Amino acid sequence: MRSKLAVVILNWNGKSWLEKFLPSVVNFSNDADIFVIDNGSTDDSVEFLKLNFLSVNIVVNSKNSGFAGGYNEGLKQIDAEYYCLLNSDVEVTENWIEPIISLFEKNPDIAAIQPKILSYTDKNKFEFAGAAGGLIDNLGYPYCRGRVFDEVEEDKGQYDDEMEIFWASGCALFIRSKDFWDQNGFDERFFAHQEEIDLCWRLINSGRKIFYTGKSKVYHVGGGTLNKQSTQKTYLNIRNNLSMMLKNLPFPKLIGLIFFRLCLDGVAGIYFGLKQGFPHLWAVVRAHFGFYAQASGTWKRRQKHQKDKFYQSKWLIFKHFL
Repeated sequence: MRSKLAVVILNWNGKSWLEKFLPSVVNFSNDADIFVIDNGSTDDSVEFLKLNFLSVNIVVNSKNSGFAGGYNEGLKQIDAEYYCLLNSDVEVTENWIEPIISLFEKNPDIAAIQPKILSYTDKNKFEFAGAAGGLIDNLGYPYCRGRVFDEVEEDKGQYDDEMEIFWASGCALFIRSKDFWDQNGFDERFFAHQEEIDLCWRLINSGRKIFYTGKSKVYHVGGGTLNKQSTQKTYLNIRNNLSMMLKNLPFPKLIGLIFFRLCLDGVAGIYFGLKQGFPHLWAVVRAHFGFYAQASGTWKRRQKHQKDKFYQSKWLIFKHFL
């Protein structure tokens, strides 16, 4: 029987996160079926779930395919009208589901929604990964309401609204299953980081909308897999951001903006090298070569998904270049 909503947590060696945060999901998700997709864990996560969470459904992937590939593989086995893709290090709250489902059902043109995302370690402040809804600037850099760069705002009710945004955070992403599969899910080549922004951009380019609601809130630890100082995180963010731009930018902006971004990344790499050491500079260099290696495949995907027209979100700020 098809579920109305499936809350789906991707797990990789995250028994401690499941032990800490899964109880809140079980307690406050009465109207949803709960799934954990195990992404090839080598700890005893699956055994722990079987012994302690009998109501939770388990899907086992054969290997760790990252955030993007892991969800794509696991969701093939889950039949629901709506998915909620939830990080394992998220504490949910009472009544976190109802406002989102209500917003979906009042607005059939909405493909994806995110709740208010606050910090688990400082619950009066927004959390880095998503905050009060994702936007993008005119150079293709993503940011959020409530967070710009590493600076986060205190939650004073200033974002208790419901509004259209550009991207919804993957740490608590509600999406219609039809929209997810119409776009062939996440781009598995991304592995992790910015795959949800790419998916939202593709949805916008197909005429769909992305929304935020402050009527639902969750608390996110963040950095559970890769911390902010990780060179691998730097590599994935830069490579994936460039690939996302090549795939989704309106053509008149494409060549000039990507060239300018490559130059900016070079300057940023030198800064990272001086401030944090050579491995961070090398991560930027590796990211550029990773982008070049994927460019042919990225262009083919662009032609497949964005060849007809480009819709404009009011948050797609590419009106001027430089």
